[in-house]
Amino acid sequence: MSTDTNAASGLTSDDLSKYNREMGTSSPTSSPATSVLSGLQTVRGWATEFYRDLHAHPELSHQEHATASKVAERLRASGIEVHSEVGGTGVVGIVRNGEGPKVLLRADMDALPIAEATGLDYASHATATDGDGNEVSVMHACGHDMHVACLLGVAHLLATARDVWVGTLIALFQPAEETGDGARSMLDANLAKVIPTPDVALAQHVLPAPSGLVGTNAGPTLSASDSMRITLHGRGAHGSMPQASVDPVVLAALVVVRLQTVVARETSPGERVVVTVGSIQAGTKSNVIPDHAVIELNIRTYSEQTRTSVLDAIRRIVDAECQASGCPKPADFELIDRFPLTDNDPDTTAKVAAAFASYFGERSRPLPMQTASEDFSDIPNAFGVPYCYWGIGGIDPDTDRKAELQGRVAQDIPVNHSAYFAPVIQPTLDTGIEAMVVAALASLGKPDSIDVPQGQT
Repeated sequence: MSTDTNAASGLTSDDLSKYNREMGTSSPTSSPATSVLSGLQTVRGWATEFYRDLHAHPELSHQEHATASKVAERLRASGIEVHSEVGGTGVVGIVRNGEGPKVLLRADMDALPIAEATGLDYASHATATDGDGNEVSVMHACGHDMHVACLLGVAHLLATARDVWVGTLIALFQPAEETGDGARSMLDANLAKVIPTPDVALAQHVLPAPSGLVGTNAGPTLSASDSMRITLHGRGAHGSMPQASVDPVVLAALVVVRLQTVVARETSPGERVVVTVGSIQAGTKSNVIPDHAVIELNIRTYSEQTRTSVLDAIRRIVDAECQASGCPKPADFELIDRFPLTDNDPDTTAKVAAAFASYFGERSRPLPMQTASEDFSDIPNAFGVPYCYWGIGGIDPDTDRKAELQGRVAQDIPVNHSAYFAPVIQPTLDTGIEAMVVAALASLGKPDSIDVPQGQT
């Protein structure tokens, strides 16, 4: 997950201490979900060990070879049809169970170039060579290891409880979410020929909120993200003769200041937009005025209309400042990556939220819009099918509660992409498995022989 802010804002509890961790305390007495999840104890042990192993042995985007091999091996052990090397390191498991709805569940597999500082006994000490040839530390600092372990548990449980549902389960393990191109790599590798066309797609993400909570949101949920590189062309000169130059350093400073007005003065106060200048590179020596400067910035928006207007405003401002400075040629603009908007289908989300409310009770909460970004929606968008993406908490409830009472959530609760971020294994693992099972069964068919109490899903 590409994120600039605490992705869990709003998904916290004022009164949650420790809920009863025994499975089923707030669950319906009888439903396909409780029938499937009655086998949770049979997967909890190996899923926990799988998670710990994956956390200790993370792999960077597009390098998830060992992870993919372990995933495929575990799926085969559950008797599931496996397709490997889809788009490089992508893995798909398919459970066919008669005619009925086809539900795609997705988990991302890649880790980040971060040196882990959690001190856990299963902490990562891994290093790798990144795409630029640099040796970097590697850490699962965004919970993808938890996502994988949960989906493996879900696939096994549904594969071994075929008598309570009908249809097709597609368990998709995606590479390179962090670089925003993993979903596209699977699509470009003819994913549509590997899997049956799904009727709905579902995914979840662990967040820095109390473990045991789940949160849903209809409509725009994760922002679209665009990263842009702008090269400003000046005219170099000696520092003692600035009159001979067109100084790109001054120009870059003016551009950065003026860009702040895109949000402050060109965007409606009710519209969520973030424009961040994260990098300025210019010059090599104090007495040399360089001939160019490079600015890199990131834009977060929640609609295509706003995205277009913000990108247009950035280009207009840069072009105008270049003209005012007398630049010898126009600036160069390069979009270096993009994450799509995650826009949850209202009907699908309502169905998932109702199923969560029935199963989790008060542990099911609203999830506010996030400024984080994801590429999951590329997959359902390519198939033209509805989707729902929700959040689960990963922080020990007592730790979270203590931080809330002391007003130290920002200081004491590590967020995604922090060197200290690591979900507590329980109840996060159980909750993630439960949530995916419940959400999948809200769309999968039910055999006529299954007696589901009225009003339950």
